[in-house]
Amino acid sequence: MEQKKIRPLAVVTGASSGIGYELARQFVQNGFDVLIAAEDDGITEAARSLVGGGRVESVKVDLARYEGVEALYAKIQSLGRPVDAIAINAGVGVGGDFARQTRLEDELNLISLNVTSSVHLAKRVSKDMAQRRSGRILFTSSIAALMPAPFEAVYGASKAFIQSFSESLRNELADVGVTVTALLPGPTETNFFHRAGMDDTRVGQQEKDDAGEVARQGFEALMAGKDKVVAGSLKNRAMAAAVQVIPDTASAQLHRKLSEPGSGTKNK
Repeated sequence: MEQKKIRPLAVVTGASSGIGYELARQFVQNGFDVLIAAEDDGITEAARSLVGGGRVESVKVDLARYEGVEALYAKIQSLGRPVDAIAINAGVGVGGDFARQTRLEDELNLISLNVTSSVHLAKRVSKDMAQRRSGRILFTSSIAALMPAPFEAVYGASKAFIQSFSESLRNELADVGVTVTALLPGPTETNFFHRAGMDDTRVGQQEKDDAGEVARQGFEALMAGKDKVVAGSLKNRAMAAAVQVIPDTASAQLHRKLSEPGSGTKNK
């Protein structure tokens, strides 16, 4: 009797909607069992809707808290299976003038989720992968990592951290066969800008890239072992290329025009 083939296991955070949900869909459609995580109740419905030939499980955890990351890692361990791939995607934005508009509590929560939880989860999972000499890690960065980000100052800095961290970790793990890939999307059609309080900005109101297409490009780059991929439209790739050669003052001004509160109304 032929033994049933064991499917590889992937973990995706921030997977109740947006890019995270679409990344989970990519894994399911490409032969993975998937564990998805998010802090909201939508994660349960997301798991139900991810139909495919494999198993999909969900866990509701607040990754902005130390205990939340530990709870996710405990769930991973309880499966008794190696993690073949992980997409560390959970993140949040805060829009507005840092000194005069935004709340410190929101920005500290952003750092806890975007930066601290990413390091925490990567620490747990990468150690297991290094010991096994096998695994793939995908970090969701942003083209905001490539430029100063006025009116998203802490968010942009958090993604610059993730980009540097991803590149460094990739170098460290190269000798044990573990790959690390950074996904750099531009403005994408998700709930991100609404949650960040940026509905009235130019970037909040403009046409955005499709989350499914961004996720597909990220998944393909991960499976190919690439160091990074600037995902989305040709416009996004052109912007990413441009901001790496123009002065920071110019790229900061470009970001300001897109993200300044009220800029969407001004440009109607």
